[in-house]
Amino acid sequence: MTFLWRRARGRDYSLVGPEAELAVQKGLAGAEWYSSEVPRARMKELTRRADGPAIRDTAIWLGGLAVFGSLGAILWGGWLAVPFFFAYGVLYGSAADSRWHECGHGTAFKTRWMNDVVYQIASFMMMRDPTIWRWSHFRHHTDTIIVGMDPEIQAMRPPRVAKILLNLVGIVDVPIAFWHMALHASGRLLAEERTYLPETEQDKVARTARVWLAIYGGTLAACVGTGSILPVLFIGLPRMYGCWLGIVFALTQHAGLGEDVLDHRLNSRTVHFNPVLRFIYLNMNYHVEHHMFPMVPYHKLLELHEEIKGDVPIPFNGLWDAYKQIIPTIVRQLVDPTYFVWRELPAGARPHPQRAALEGSAPRSVQGIAETTE
Repeated sequence: MTFLWRRARGRDYSLVGPEAELAVQKGLAGAEWYSSEVPRARMKELTRRADGPAIRDTAIWLGGLAVFGSLGAILWGGWLAVPFFFAYGVLYGSAADSRWHECGHGTAFKTRWMNDVVYQIASFMMMRDPTIWRWSHFRHHTDTIIVGMDPEIQAMRPPRVAKILLNLVGIVDVPIAFWHMALHASGRLLAEERTYLPETEQDKVARTARVWLAIYGGTLAACVGTGSILPVLFIGLPRMYGCWLGIVFALTQHAGLGEDVLDHRLNSRTVHFNPVLRFIYLNMNYHVEHHMFPMVPYHKLLELHEEIKGDVPIPFNGLWDAYKQIIPTIVRQLVDPTYFVWRELPAGARPHPQRAALEGSAPRSVQGIAETTE
């Protein structure tokens, strides 16, 4: 089992490395993507925004935070507080991720200021600068899993398994987030951030970082003043102890799938969730559909799925079904970074226009894992 720690050499995923230039040369950067056919009138219905569903779901989310947090505080000092802070942490460190995402797209609410307010709250909870991550995510959608261009590739080849496992409790991401806050507060940016962040937006980043550091500093001061860790259990620490479910969700999106393919059916994964998980994740389990048509609000994604299901791979039936594919793929990629899953399309689906060319030019990299469809 020595292969579990012998890391093979993979590609350079940096946005300022040689792969970025290669992506441009190959015509992959900012390229035109495949999309399933949806009648124009139907697409107009699906992209129509509404405040009602997001107001309802936001009220439940914030209400849940208030209820679980209050019960945890009342029961603080005994083991009975643990399940309430556990639930509070999931709503803070995992459910905030999907709120950050949807409001960042501007599609959760019809009213712009509502999107902006929830986006700012969720960005703070997730320790993601709202300006940088808005532009980062725009790039992610423009160049999804294009190596050298996409700043949000989580499962690289070979996979960084230790980092993934440690981030189930935020051990890597949270210290990095504070380092970035300190850097941004000083008026500086990372070299990669400069590749997608307009100069006109950079002052916002510094102001946000300074405000956030002041809030976290005040929270720590409250801990010292009260002689209790209770303040950080409400602000900051839930980003660590409650983020595990968000990481589990996030890996289902793209892990183990194709790189440098201009078809979201081949680099994204749709997974059926139960209603509770769909609420926490705001329907982002319909990830092929979301990437193909990112302007469709989250509450319309199930309808979109039904509209195009004959043209996309068969969805996975729950988290375990998806991980039965993801786990062995990640293990294999530790020693063979060229290995990945080629998603099979249903009979009658339009073929991926790049497939013949890819198979002819790089047969080893497109063989992947034999995917069974029933």
